[in-house]
Amino acid sequence: MTTQMFEGRGHAAVYQKYRFAPGKELQQTILAYLQEKKAIPAELVVDVGCGSGQGTRFLAEHFKKVVGTDISEAQIQEARDTPSMPNVSYLVCPAEELPFQDASVDVLASFTAAHWFDIEKFMREAQRVVRPGGCVAISTYTVDMSLRYGDCSEKLTKIFRECWDQILKYSHNRLKFILENYKEIFEALPFPDKKRITDIYDKIPMTVEAVVGYLESASPYQTFMKNDPEAAKSLLQETEKRMLETMGVSSRETPVEFWVRHICVLGCK
Repeated sequence: MTTQMFEGRGHAAVYQKYRFAPGKELQQTILAYLQEKKAIPAELVVDVGCGSGQGTRFLAEHFKKVVGTDISEAQIQEARDTPSMPNVSYLVCPAEELPFQDASVDVLASFTAAHWFDIEKFMREAQRVVRPGGCVAISTYTVDMSLRYGDCSEKLTKIFRECWDQILKYSHNRLKFILENYKEIFEALPFPDKKRITDIYDKIPMTVEAVVGYLESASPYQTFMKNDPEAAKSLLQETEKRMLETMGVSSRETPVEFWVRHICVLGCK
């Protein structure tokens, strides 16, 4: 079964507020592959492990019918409460038990979620529900992020990574899938035509508040909070203070560039 890490209403609300949609480079990589494999136009696209729907809403801009699924009722409620296009719907279900008929899905996508799935069972479901000639697009961003702002980008990134390193001490062992660039997920994909891209770089426009909010939304931070709430809160407060001082600004709304590296596993059945 899927590892359940994003269940609480509080965590889901933070996730909705601070998690970002797939970046432009990742979007273009996926859409170009689907065009190449003639999976566009597609009738039915499913976003598995959709969380609060950031990736689902991107897909809805390009496809006729998009269904976001997640095991967490709280996440799905956040997704439903967020305005989206009329061609989007959401379902609560495990990634390994998708309520779709055999060979009925044109594109099966998953953004920053597949490392939480039971990979073997999920791949069996992908094989079952994706139609012949249909595609999968499974992606995540990695932990090696950086910040850019004026001439203090290096110092800012150092502050961010020092905080991130503290948080990552509370990581679930599922992080290994990301650290290995989704190699195991790529190898498990049962489609004959597949490829893995590990160097997609995206600039995500953020504010200082949003960067700190992103850290708060991470599952290891939530574990840290359960173990030592005072230390966890203090770490984020101190990190924000250091960032603002380094930038020479006082407003949490000050924009920064947040750079992420994506891994993407693509396949055609």
